[in-house]
Amino acid sequence: MKRCGIGLSLCLVASAYAADISVVDEIVAKVNGDIVTRSELDKGYRQIEADLRRANETGEVLQKDLAEKSKGILADRIDSLLLISKGKELNINVDPEVSKYLATLRRESHIVDDDKFQAYVREQTGQPFEDFKLDVKNGLLRQRVIGQEVSSKINIPKAEVRKYYDEHKSEFMREEQVGMREILIAVKDGKDPKQVAAALKKAQDLVVRARKGEKFPELAHDYSDAATKDQGGDIGFYKKGALNPKMEEIVFKAERGAITDPIRVDNGYLILKIEEHYKAGQAAFDDVENEVMEKLYAPRMQPKVREYLTQLRQEAFLEIKPGYEDIYAAPGKDTKWQDPAQLKPETVTKEEVASRKHKKHLLGVPIPGTTKKIKQAN
Repeated sequence: MKRCGIGLSLCLVASAYAADISVVDEIVAKVNGDIVTRSELDKGYRQIEADLRRANETGEVLQKDLAEKSKGILADRIDSLLLISKGKELNINVDPEVSKYLATLRRESHIVDDDKFQAYVREQTGQPFEDFKLDVKNGLLRQRVIGQEVSSKINIPKAEVRKYYDEHKSEFMREEQVGMREILIAVKDGKDPKQVAAALKKAQDLVVRARKGEKFPELAHDYSDAATKDQGGDIGFYKKGALNPKMEEIVFKAERGAITDPIRVDNGYLILKIEEHYKAGQAAFDDVENEVMEKLYAPRMQPKVREYLTQLRQEAFLEIKPGYEDIYAAPGKDTKWQDPAQLKPETVTKEEVASRKHKKHLLGVPIPGTTKKIKQAN
Protein backbone atom coordinates (compact mmCIF):
# COMPACT_ATOMS: atom_id res chain seq x y z
CA MET A 1 0.00 0.00 0.00
CA LYS A 2 1.46 3.33 -1.04
CA ARG A 3 0.32 6.86 -0.37
CA CYS A 4 1.06 10.24 -1.92
CA GLY A 5 1.21 13.12 0.52
CA ILE A 6 0.04 15.74 -2.00
CA GLY A 7 -2.99 13.84 -3.26
CA LEU A 8 -3.07 10.91 -5.66
CA SER A 9 -3.95 12.79 -8.88
CA LEU A 10 -1.42 15.57 -8.33
CA CYS A 11 1.21 13.03 -7.40
CA LEU A 12 0.68 11.06 -10.61
CA VAL A 13 0.67 14.16 -12.82
CA ALA A 14 3.83 15.50 -11.18
CA SER A 15 5.55 12.12 -11.58
CA ALA A 16 4.57 11.82 -15.24
CA TYR A 17 6.17 15.12 -16.17
CA ALA A 18 9.27 15.03 -13.98
CA ALA A 19 12.29 15.18 -16.29
CA ASP A 20 14.58 12.86 -14.36
CA ILE A 21 12.15 10.17 -13.15
CA SER A 22 11.83 6.59 -14.36
CA VAL A 23 8.86 4.23 -13.92
CA VAL A 24 9.72 1.65 -11.24
CA ASP A 25 6.23 0.18 -10.76
CA GLU A 26 2.82 0.24 -12.37
CA ILE A 27 -0.36 1.35 -10.62
CA VAL A 28 -3.14 -1.05 -11.57
CA ALA A 29 -5.94 0.06 -9.24
CA LYS A 30 -6.96 2.94 -6.98
CA VAL A 31 -8.94 2.10 -3.85
CA ASN A 32 -10.14 5.12 -1.88
CA GLY A 33 -6.86 6.81 -0.88
CA ASP A 34 -4.66 3.80 -1.62
CA ILE A 35 -3.24 2.09 -4.68
CA VAL A 36 -2.49 -1.44 -5.84
CA THR A 37 0.70 -1.93 -7.86
CA ARG A 38 1.84 -4.52 -10.35
CA SER A 39 4.64 -5.60 -8.00
CA GLU A 40 2.07 -6.44 -5.31
CA LEU A 41 0.20 -8.66 -7.77
CA ASP A 42 3.47 -10.30 -8.85
CA LYS A 43 4.31 -11.00 -5.20
CA GLY A 44 0.90 -12.63 -4.71
CA TYR A 45 1.40 -14.73 -7.83
CA ARG A 46 4.79 -15.97 -6.60
CA GLN A 47 3.30 -16.84 -3.22
CA ILE A 48 0.51 -18.90 -4.79
CA GLU A 49 3.00 -20.72 -6.99
CA ALA A 50 5.23 -21.49 -4.01
CA ASP A 51 2.26 -22.84 -2.03
CA LEU A 52 1.22 -25.09 -4.92
CA ARG A 53 4.75 -26.40 -5.36
CA ARG A 54 4.93 -27.17 -1.63
CA ALA A 55 1.78 -29.23 -2.20
CA ASN A 56 3.82 -31.19 -4.79
CA GLU A 57 1.91 -29.86 -7.80
CA THR A 58 3.82 -29.90 -11.09
CA GLY A 59 3.31 -29.70 -14.84
CA GLU A 60 -0.15 -29.09 -16.26
CA VAL A 61 -1.89 -29.46 -12.90
CA LEU A 62 0.32 -26.74 -11.43
CA GLN A 63 -0.25 -24.41 -14.36
CA LYS A 64 -4.00 -24.96 -14.32
CA ASP A 65 -4.37 -24.32 -10.57
CA LEU A 66 -1.98 -21.38 -10.74
CA ALA A 67 -3.99 -19.76 -13.53
CA GLU A 68 -7.26 -20.30 -11.64
CA LYS A 69 -6.08 -19.09 -8.22
CA SER A 70 -4.17 -16.09 -9.58
CA LYS A 71 -7.40 -14.62 -10.99
CA GLY A 72 -8.34 -13.49 -7.50
CA ILE A 73 -5.11 -11.75 -6.52
CA LEU A 74 -6.29 -8.24 -7.40
CA ALA A 75 -9.73 -8.85 -5.87
CA ASP A 76 -8.16 -10.06 -2.62
CA ARG A 77 -5.95 -6.98 -2.48
CA ILE A 78 -8.97 -4.74 -3.02
CA ASP A 79 -10.82 -6.62 -0.26
CA SER A 80 -7.94 -5.98 2.11
CA LEU A 81 -7.68 -2.26 1.38
CA LEU A 82 -11.45 -1.79 1.69
CA LEU A 83 -11.49 -3.43 5.14
CA ILE A 84 -8.50 -1.43 6.33
CA SER A 85 -10.09 1.79 5.08
CA LYS A 86 -13.34 0.90 6.85
CA GLY A 87 -11.51 0.13 10.06
CA LYS A 88 -9.95 3.58 10.05
CA GLU A 89 -13.30 5.15 9.26
CA LEU A 90 -14.80 3.36 12.28
CA ASN A 91 -11.87 4.54 14.46
CA ILE A 92 -11.02 0.98 15.43
CA ASN A 93 -7.81 0.91 17.47
CA VAL A 94 -5.82 -2.33 17.41
CA ASP A 95 -2.57 -0.91 18.80
CA PRO A 96 -2.93 -2.83 22.12
CA GLU A 97 -3.39 -6.09 20.20
CA VAL A 98 -0.34 -5.33 18.04
CA SER A 99 1.77 -4.68 21.13
CA LYS A 100 0.55 -7.92 22.73
CA TYR A 101 1.29 -9.90 19.57
CA LEU A 102 4.82 -8.49 19.29
CA ALA A 103 5.44 -9.09 23.00
CA THR A 104 4.39 -12.72 22.59
CA LEU A 105 6.65 -13.10 19.56
CA ARG A 106 9.54 -11.54 21.45
CA ARG A 107 8.97 -13.88 24.40
CA GLU A 108 8.86 -16.92 22.13
CA SER A 109 12.08 -15.87 20.40
CA HIS A 110 13.82 -15.35 23.76
CA ILE A 111 15.28 -12.05 22.50
CA VAL A 112 15.30 -9.06 24.86
CA ASP A 113 17.34 -6.53 22.89
CA ASP A 114 15.20 -4.38 20.53
CA ASP A 115 17.72 -4.25 17.69
CA LYS A 116 18.34 -8.00 17.81
CA PHE A 117 14.60 -8.70 17.88
CA GLN A 118 14.00 -6.50 14.84
CA ALA A 119 16.89 -8.21 13.03
CA TYR A 120 15.30 -11.57 13.92
CA VAL A 121 11.98 -10.46 12.41
CA ARG A 122 13.71 -9.28 9.22
CA GLU A 123 15.52 -12.62 8.95
CA GLN A 124 12.35 -14.69 9.50
CA THR A 125 9.98 -12.65 7.31
CA GLY A 126 12.25 -11.13 4.69
CA GLN A 127 10.80 -7.65 5.25
CA PRO A 128 11.71 -4.56 7.30
CA PHE A 129 10.41 -4.62 10.88
CA GLU A 130 8.12 -1.61 10.36
CA ASP A 131 6.55 -3.28 7.30
CA PHE A 132 6.01 -6.46 9.31
CA LYS A 133 4.46 -4.46 12.16
CA LEU A 134 2.13 -2.70 9.70
CA ASP A 135 1.08 -6.06 8.21
CA VAL A 136 0.24 -7.32 11.71
CA LYS A 137 -1.76 -4.18 12.43
CA ASN A 138 -3.67 -4.35 9.15
CA GLY A 139 -4.43 -8.03 9.65
CA LEU A 140 -5.88 -7.38 13.11
CA LEU A 141 -7.80 -4.39 11.77
CA ARG A 142 -9.42 -6.51 9.05
CA GLN A 143 -10.41 -9.14 11.62
CA ARG A 144 -11.99 -6.52 13.87
CA VAL A 145 -14.01 -5.00 11.04
CA ILE A 146 -15.32 -8.43 9.97
CA GLY A 147 -16.13 -9.31 13.57
CA GLN A 148 -17.88 -6.02 14.29
CA GLU A 149 -19.69 -5.51 11.01
CA VAL A 150 -20.43 -9.10 9.92
CA SER A 151 -19.91 -11.87 12.50
CA SER A 152 -21.71 -10.09 15.31
CA LYS A 153 -24.82 -9.72 13.13
CA ILE A 154 -25.19 -13.41 12.30
CA ASN A 155 -27.76 -14.79 14.73
CA ILE A 156 -28.77 -18.43 14.77
CA PRO A 157 -31.90 -19.13 16.85
CA LYS A 158 -31.47 -21.80 19.49
CA ALA A 159 -34.50 -23.62 18.06
CA GLU A 160 -32.61 -24.05 14.79
CA VAL A 161 -29.56 -25.35 16.63
CA ARG A 162 -31.72 -27.84 18.50
CA LYS A 163 -33.44 -28.93 15.28
CA TYR A 164 -30.08 -29.69 13.64
CA TYR A 165 -29.00 -31.71 16.68
CA ASP A 166 -32.23 -33.74 16.71
CA GLU A 167 -31.95 -34.50 12.99
CA HIS A 168 -28.21 -35.41 13.07
CA LYS A 169 -27.76 -37.21 16.36
CA SER A 170 -25.52 -39.80 14.78
CA GLU A 171 -22.88 -37.08 14.32
CA PHE A 172 -22.68 -36.70 18.07
CA MET A 173 -22.09 -40.26 19.23
CA ARG A 174 -19.03 -40.38 21.47
CA GLU A 175 -16.47 -42.81 22.70
CA GLU A 176 -15.35 -41.76 26.15
CA GLN A 177 -12.45 -39.40 25.72
CA VAL A 178 -10.78 -36.43 27.34
CA GLY A 179 -9.29 -33.30 25.79
CA MET A 180 -6.41 -31.87 27.82
CA ARG A 181 -3.72 -29.26 28.21
CA GLU A 182 -0.42 -29.85 29.98
CA ILE A 183 2.29 -28.03 31.89
CA LEU A 184 5.56 -29.89 32.38
CA ILE A 185 8.06 -28.76 34.99
CA ALA A 186 11.19 -30.63 34.03
CA VAL A 187 13.81 -32.02 36.38
CA LYS A 188 17.24 -32.26 34.77
CA ASP A 189 18.67 -34.57 37.39
CA GLY A 190 15.96 -36.76 38.87
CA LYS A 191 18.36 -38.06 41.51
CA ASP A 192 19.10 -34.62 42.96
CA PRO A 193 16.66 -34.12 45.88
CA LYS A 194 16.99 -30.32 45.71
CA GLN A 195 16.07 -30.19 42.02
CA VAL A 196 13.14 -32.53 42.53
CA ALA A 197 11.86 -30.51 45.49
CA ALA A 198 12.22 -27.22 43.59
CA ALA A 199 10.34 -28.59 40.60
CA LEU A 200 7.53 -29.93 42.81
CA LYS A 201 7.21 -26.56 44.59
CA LYS A 202 7.04 -24.72 41.25
CA ALA A 203 4.40 -27.15 39.95
CA GLN A 204 2.30 -26.84 43.12
CA ASP A 205 2.39 -23.04 42.89
CA LEU A 206 1.18 -23.20 39.27
CA VAL A 207 -1.68 -25.49 40.25
CA VAL A 208 -2.79 -22.95 42.87
CA ARG A 209 -2.62 -20.10 40.36
CA ALA A 210 -4.57 -22.05 37.73
CA ARG A 211 -7.26 -23.06 40.21
CA LYS A 212 -7.62 -19.43 41.28
CA GLY A 213 -8.52 -18.49 37.73
CA GLU A 214 -5.33 -17.65 35.84
CA LYS A 215 -5.55 -18.79 32.24
CA PHE A 216 -4.01 -22.22 31.85
CA PRO A 217 -2.80 -21.68 28.23
CA GLU A 218 -0.89 -18.58 29.31
CA LEU A 219 0.67 -20.38 32.29
CA ALA A 220 1.66 -23.22 29.96
CA HIS A 221 3.17 -20.81 27.48
CA ASP A 222 5.18 -18.99 30.15
CA TYR A 223 6.31 -21.85 32.40
CA SER A 224 5.99 -25.25 30.72
CA ASP A 225 9.09 -27.13 29.60
CA ALA A 226 7.06 -29.26 27.17
CA ALA A 227 7.16 -28.83 23.40
CA THR A 228 3.45 -27.97 23.53
CA LYS A 229 4.05 -24.67 25.34
CA ASP A 230 3.63 -22.65 22.14
CA GLN A 231 0.16 -24.18 21.72
CA GLY A 232 -0.82 -23.26 25.25
CA GLY A 233 -0.13 -26.82 26.37
CA ASP A 234 -2.82 -28.34 24.11
CA ILE A 235 -2.26 -32.10 23.74
CA GLY A 236 -5.58 -32.96 22.09
CA PHE A 237 -8.00 -35.81 22.87
CA TYR A 238 -7.30 -39.24 24.30
CA LYS A 239 -9.56 -42.28 24.38
CA LYS A 240 -9.48 -44.88 27.12
CA GLY A 241 -6.51 -47.18 26.75
CA ALA A 242 -4.26 -44.57 25.11
CA LEU A 243 -2.65 -43.36 28.36
CA ASN A 244 -0.62 -45.18 30.97
CA PRO A 245 -2.83 -46.69 33.70
CA LYS A 246 -1.70 -44.28 36.43
CA MET A 247 -2.55 -41.19 34.39
CA GLU A 248 -5.71 -42.69 32.94
CA GLU A 249 -7.09 -43.38 36.42
CA ILE A 250 -6.65 -39.70 37.29
CA VAL A 251 -7.96 -37.99 34.17
CA PHE A 252 -10.98 -40.21 33.41
CA LYS A 253 -12.32 -39.65 36.92
CA ALA A 254 -12.04 -35.86 36.49
CA GLU A 255 -14.78 -33.60 35.20
CA ARG A 256 -14.40 -30.91 32.55
CA GLY A 257 -12.42 -27.94 33.85
CA ALA A 258 -10.56 -29.90 36.53
CA ILE A 259 -6.86 -29.25 37.12
CA THR A 260 -4.83 -32.16 38.47
CA ASP A 261 -2.30 -32.10 41.25
CA PRO A 262 1.29 -32.44 39.98
CA ILE A 263 1.84 -35.95 38.60
CA ARG A 264 5.35 -37.39 38.91
CA VAL A 265 6.67 -38.52 35.53
CA ASP A 266 10.13 -39.66 34.39
CA ASN A 267 11.35 -36.17 33.46
CA GLY A 268 9.61 -34.01 36.04
CA TYR A 269 6.12 -33.07 37.20
CA LEU A 270 3.08 -32.90 34.94
CA ILE A 271 -0.03 -30.77 35.49
CA LEU A 272 -3.09 -31.52 33.37
CA LYS A 273 -6.24 -29.51 32.75
CA ILE A 274 -9.30 -31.42 31.54
CA GLU A 275 -10.70 -29.19 28.80
CA GLU A 276 -13.38 -31.69 27.72
CA HIS A 277 -14.63 -35.01 29.04
CA TYR A 278 -16.96 -36.80 26.68
CA LYS A 279 -18.81 -39.76 28.13
CA ALA A 280 -19.44 -42.82 25.97
CA GLY A 281 -22.70 -42.84 24.00
CA GLN A 282 -24.99 -40.09 22.75
CA ALA A 283 -23.63 -36.63 23.58
CA ALA A 284 -26.16 -34.43 25.34
CA PHE A 285 -27.35 -31.33 23.47
CA ASP A 286 -25.92 -29.01 26.15
CA ASP A 287 -22.49 -30.60 25.71
CA VAL A 288 -22.39 -30.10 21.94
CA GLU A 289 -24.45 -26.94 21.49
CA ASN A 290 -21.40 -24.85 20.59
CA GLU A 291 -20.23 -27.52 18.16
CA VAL A 292 -23.63 -27.52 16.44
CA MET A 293 -23.57 -23.73 16.36
CA GLU A 294 -20.23 -23.81 14.54
CA LYS A 295 -21.61 -26.24 11.96
CA LEU A 296 -24.46 -23.83 11.21
CA TYR A 297 -22.41 -20.65 11.48
CA ALA A 298 -19.53 -21.48 9.13
CA PRO A 299 -21.51 -21.83 5.86
CA ARG A 300 -23.31 -18.53 6.54
CA MET A 301 -20.22 -16.52 7.33
CA GLN A 302 -18.47 -16.42 3.95
CA PRO A 303 -21.53 -15.30 1.92
CA LYS A 304 -22.16 -12.54 4.47
CA VAL A 305 -18.54 -11.40 4.27
CA ARG A 306 -18.73 -11.28 0.48
CA GLU A 307 -22.01 -9.38 0.65
CA TYR A 308 -20.39 -6.83 2.97
CA LEU A 309 -17.35 -6.44 0.71
CA THR A 310 -19.64 -5.86 -2.27
CA GLN A 311 -21.33 -3.09 -0.29
CA LEU A 312 -17.92 -1.54 0.46
CA ARG A 313 -17.09 -1.65 -3.24
CA GLN A 314 -20.32 0.18 -4.08
CA GLU A 315 -19.43 2.94 -1.62
CA ALA A 316 -15.74 3.19 -2.49
CA PHE A 317 -13.74 5.29 -4.93
CA LEU A 318 -12.46 2.47 -7.13
CA GLU A 319 -10.67 2.57 -10.49
CA ILE A 320 -9.08 -0.40 -12.25
CA LYS A 321 -6.68 -0.17 -15.16
CA PRO A 322 -7.66 -1.83 -18.46
CA GLY A 323 -6.33 -5.37 -18.68
CA TYR A 324 -6.93 -6.12 -14.99
CA GLU A 325 -10.05 -7.67 -13.49
CA ASP A 326 -11.70 -7.57 -10.09
CA ILE A 327 -13.47 -10.95 -10.00
CA TYR A 328 -15.65 -9.73 -7.11
CA ALA A 329 -16.71 -6.52 -8.86
CA ALA A 330 -19.91 -4.94 -7.56
CA PRO A 331 -22.75 -5.06 -10.13
CA GLY A 332 -23.21 -1.72 -11.89
CA LYS A 333 -20.19 -0.12 -10.22
CA ASP A 334 -18.23 2.13 -12.59
CA THR A 335 -14.53 1.36 -12.08
CA LYS A 336 -13.32 2.87 -15.36
CA TRP A 337 -9.72 4.01 -15.17
CA GLN A 338 -9.19 7.78 -15.37
CA ASP A 339 -5.71 8.78 -16.47
CA PRO A 340 -4.82 12.15 -14.85
CA ALA A 341 -2.64 13.02 -17.84
CA GLN A 342 -5.73 12.88 -20.07
CA LEU A 343 -7.92 15.15 -17.95
CA LYS A 344 -8.64 18.54 -19.56
CA PRO A 345 -8.02 21.59 -17.34
CA GLU A 346 -10.85 24.02 -16.84
CA THR A 347 -10.39 27.27 -18.90
CA VAL A 348 -12.22 30.54 -19.42
CA THR A 349 -12.53 32.64 -22.59
CA LYS A 350 -11.65 36.32 -23.00
CA GLU A 351 -15.34 37.11 -23.52
CA GLU A 352 -16.24 35.47 -20.20
CA VAL A 353 -13.56 37.44 -18.43
CA ALA A 354 -14.68 40.70 -20.05
CA SER A 355 -18.26 40.10 -18.98
CA ARG A 356 -17.37 39.89 -15.31
CA LYS A 357 -18.35 42.86 -13.20
CA HIS A 358 -14.96 43.33 -11.59
CA LYS A 359 -12.04 43.03 -13.93
CA LYS A 360 -8.93 41.29 -12.58
CA HIS A 361 -5.37 40.93 -13.81
CA LEU A 362 -4.68 37.43 -15.13
CA LEU A 363 -1.45 35.48 -14.96
CA GLY A 364 -0.56 32.59 -17.26
CA VAL A 365 0.05 29.28 -15.49
CA PRO A 366 1.70 26.55 -17.60
CA ILE A 367 -0.10 23.22 -18.04
CA PRO A 368 2.31 20.35 -17.22
CA GLY A 369 3.61 18.69 -20.37
CA THR A 370 2.26 21.31 -22.80
CA THR A 371 3.10 24.77 -24.08
CA LYS A 372 -0.39 26.02 -23.21
CA LYS A 373 -1.37 28.10 -20.23
CA ILE A 374 -4.52 28.38 -18.20
CA LYS A 375 -5.84 31.68 -16.94
CA GLN A 376 -5.64 32.26 -13.23
CA ALA A 377 -6.86 35.38 -11.46
CA ASN A 378 -4.32 37.35 -9.44
